Amino acid sequence: MGALLRALLLASLSTLTAAIDSQRGAKPCALSFQKRTHVEQKAASILQRSLPAWLSPSRDHRIRRRSVELGENCNALQGYDTKLAGNTHRYIFNDLSGSVSLAWVGDGTGVILALTTFQVPFFMLRLGQSKLYRSEDYGKSFEDVTSLINNTFIRSEFGIAIGNSGKVILTGEVSGSYGSRIFVSHDFGKSFTPRDLAFVPMTQISYSPDDSNGLLSLSSSNELWLSEDFGSNWKKIHDMVCLVKWGRRNTIFFTANYNGSCNDRGMLELKKTTDYGKNIKTVASKIYSFGQGGRFLFASVMTGKGTLRMIHVSGDQGETWNMAQLPPVGHEQFYSILAANDEMVFMHVDEPGDTGFGTIYVSDDRGTVYSKSLERHLYTTTGGDTDFTNATSLRGVFLTSVLAEDNSVHSVVSFDQGGEWVPLRKPAYSKCDATARDPDKCSLHIHAAYSIAMKLNVPMLPLTEPNAVGLILAHGSVGDSMSMMKPDVYVSDDGGYTWIKALVGPHHYAILDSGGLIVAVEDSPNQPINQIKFSTDEGQCWGVYNFTTDHIYFTGLASEPGARSMNVSVWGYRDSLLSQHWISITIDFKELLTRDCGDKDYVQWLAHSDDISNPDDGCMLGYKEKFLRLRKDSVCWNGRDYQVNTQPTLCQCTLDDFLCDFGYYRQENSSECVEQPDLKGKVLEFCLHGKEEQLQTSGYRKIPGDKCEGGEMPQRKEIDLSVRCVSDLVAPELLIDTRSSKSVAIVITVIIVMLLSVAAGVVFIKKYVCGGRFLVHRYSVLQQHVEDNAAEVMDDPLETNHTQNGKIEFHDDSDEDLLE
Repeated sequence: MGALLRALLLASLSTLTAAIDSQRGAKPCALSFQKRTHVEQKAASILQRSLPAWLSPSRDHRIRRRSVELGENCNALQGYDTKLAGNTHRYIFNDLSGSVSLAWVGDGTGVILALTTFQVPFFMLRLGQSKLYRSEDYGKSFEDVTSLINNTFIRSEFGIAIGNSGKVILTGEVSGSYGSRIFVSHDFGKSFTPRDLAFVPMTQISYSPDDSNGLLSLSSSNELWLSEDFGSNWKKIHDMVCLVKWGRRNTIFFTANYNGSCNDRGMLELKKTTDYGKNIKTVASKIYSFGQGGRFLFASVMTGKGTLRMIHVSGDQGETWNMAQLPPVGHEQFYSILAANDEMVFMHVDEPGDTGFGTIYVSDDRGTVYSKSLERHLYTTTGGDTDFTNATSLRGVFLTSVLAEDNSVHSVVSFDQGGEWVPLRKPAYSKCDATARDPDKCSLHIHAAYSIAMKLNVPMLPLTEPNAVGLILAHGSVGDSMSMMKPDVYVSDDGGYTWIKALVGPHHYAILDSGGLIVAVEDSPNQPINQIKFSTDEGQCWGVYNFTTDHIYFTGLASEPGARSMNVSVWGYRDSLLSQHWISITIDFKELLTRDCGDKDYVQWLAHSDDISNPDDGCMLGYKEKFLRLRKDSVCWNGRDYQVNTQPTLCQCTLDDFLCDFGYYRQENSSECVEQPDLKGKVLEFCLHGKEEQLQTSGYRKIPGDKCEGGEMPQRKEIDLSVRCVSDLVAPELLIDTRSSKSVAIVITVIIVMLLSVAAGVVFIKKYVCGGRFLVHRYSVLQQHVEDNAAEVMDDPLETNHTQNGKIEFHDDSDEDLLE
């Protein structure tokens, strides 16, 4: 029994840390234990920035790292064993559950809900039980509150949904019933009220982002249900719904198919309602899939030419559509929104065939015109695995992997939001691993979702936090390509420009106190452990604390999302001949940092700085940013109220602040945008907001979100040709469904008008259809190869669609667009 239970536990909880430690922001969440002036000078600057990664880091850059060098002053912490022993708390869960799900309720409240579940298949049934525990002190102690939900079995897949203002929803199963039951709480889980449902939820109940009383649920029979009063009353608003999403200002978007099957891809209708289902409007048809990113609404639309489909973009909640200037894809390909905000989009377009790679494009501020950013971007077609990572700790930094022609995998980094991608610098004093073919030429390669999918010993994805400026933790290896050997943990304190090897071998890790403290536990799936490591200087020096005398089988590291807490919980279980049980050991590090940080503990740091002799040093997207950051030798507490302190300074415009415009590209090692040969002498026209526009350009367009002023300002003008152009792919007519009854005559009249309009529209569009005068997949080329160079992109934080394991949530086959 002990061996069997251990196998069940390891199988169920192997994703514990990935599910916990990569949560962003302060939102409550549920987690389960189971991303110069002259052209010649600019070209020289780009060439300098693209030097091979095996060259040593700049000495000037190293000097500006906040005083302490690797190996210095590692004796700053003394006598911590006694302090930590007095703040170590153990809780034993006396049940045999095979999985545990954690949910933090509220920001800084200390409230955690722990749901343990145990299920066993029995013929056509599933037998099981669940228990609910609640903590008010960050997991130091728990109370069994299963009686509050009448011992109802709560679904482990999506049973806990956390909202704002202390709202909690638990989704239960009711034996012998055609419906389901939820339990709702308004008081952070202190009490629960049962609510019977007339349907069985197929996915997690979702809250409106603007009103936490508004709830949506998609049933197992594809009915869309809505509640406006936090689950007290529900109404069905539509049948045969395939996908649903909340938009802005309580708008609801969903796809539906009246033919009764969501498998009929390409024949779906995209609908929206702004009044909780009273009126429903069809905003697009022939839809394959749809998604949102920032203020943009995307739809993958069938072209009518075989299985080809194209991306359409709306910036006004589906009222009007523009055809994105991206290549069309066939049935074996997919689109994927990698990241987006209100000013730009990163879009992956899969290559034809089962290649495992595609191309990343970045958009303009309208989401319509795209520039090629990175070719041969690794993105598996069967599992949706991509290493694309938004390093939220520093503006503009992204990490990902490319697949070389010899099928080796290489890590690359962009510091300017996709303008330029380069290899990661080899850490100082490091050597290439044994697999490197050329030991003199190697760089750092980061292990992420692809390595996890390949079953390498990588327990966690790269970890960054917006309030831990410049800090990145990741597993990696040093070589001429990604290695299959056991990785080590590397840390960067400057947003990925330089790295140090912080820990030998795979570890689970977490960021606490806004980067003032890092904790790690060695990954040892087959051996029990009793140690946790911690660092107060961003990974340069480490202390080791024995948190128990009785070793436990480790399953994960849990800390409150947002990286502001000083508490971390080590989860695992003990196994003996007589019993097996979960155990949570929570360590409060507050007493380790004996004082609050003061002004003298912080030092100014210039982001994106690599050449202090250059007056433009640190300029990124039109401005420099100086941060107040904690000194490495300061052992103090940032505190929960810590705010990132930045001092922005505008820069003069240079060619760094511009992308190549539509129809132009940059040649290798040059910043000058030249016209694409096949478009020379041709009038550049494109469709925007239903009108055909003529573009008069010198080859440059300003990067979305760039704030530079003065300096070089290449001329650019869009001329309205006063010619109507629309895409007929999303249907020229938009239909409105209302709940009021309509006479048959009116319906017939509307259908006749629609048919006539479509017939007339086809004739008209054949002449003026957007894209009819040029190949719609023309795009300005920033990168011919990974090493080529270009410009930067934007400002606001980017939203990503990736889950904690690095996969797109909705991708389950090779031809599904990853827009949802």
